[in-house]
Amino acid sequence: MRFFTGLIIVVGLSLGAWQLYKYWQTFEEKPPVAAAPLPIADGDQLPGMPPSLRPVLEAARKRGAPGLHDFLVMYGNTINDPRRAWIELDYVVLLAQSSPGEARREFAKVKSRVPPDSPVYDRIKQLEKTYE
Repeated sequence: MRFFTGLIIVVGLSLGAWQLYKYWQTFEEKPPVAAAPLPIADGDQLPGMPPSLRPVLEAARKRGAPGLHDFLVMYGNTINDPRRAWIELDYVVLLAQSSPGEARREFAKVKSRVPPDSPVYDRIKQLEKTYE
């Protein structure tokens, strides 16, 4: 009699473990939920600029607003949006420290050129309250 009781307990525990295992696999089989795309935090990821201009841009950023202005005058025609718009917004932010009026004018130019479906549009919306 003891033998049958022990056998029933072992079989019951085995079936319970098997059911728990099958239940656990239902969680693992679900595909991962796609995360919403994060807003672009760094304009270096954007297309539109030849890779050969990257060191020149970094040197211009180190010089501040005058450096970015000179960079945009020299190479602005070779850079396409959305990368150009991002660099111009960097210039606007740096320019605002010394010349707020000029920064507003530059911001208005960039804003009028960038469409709402651009990856730079979120940054424009963030800066809009400051420069309008």
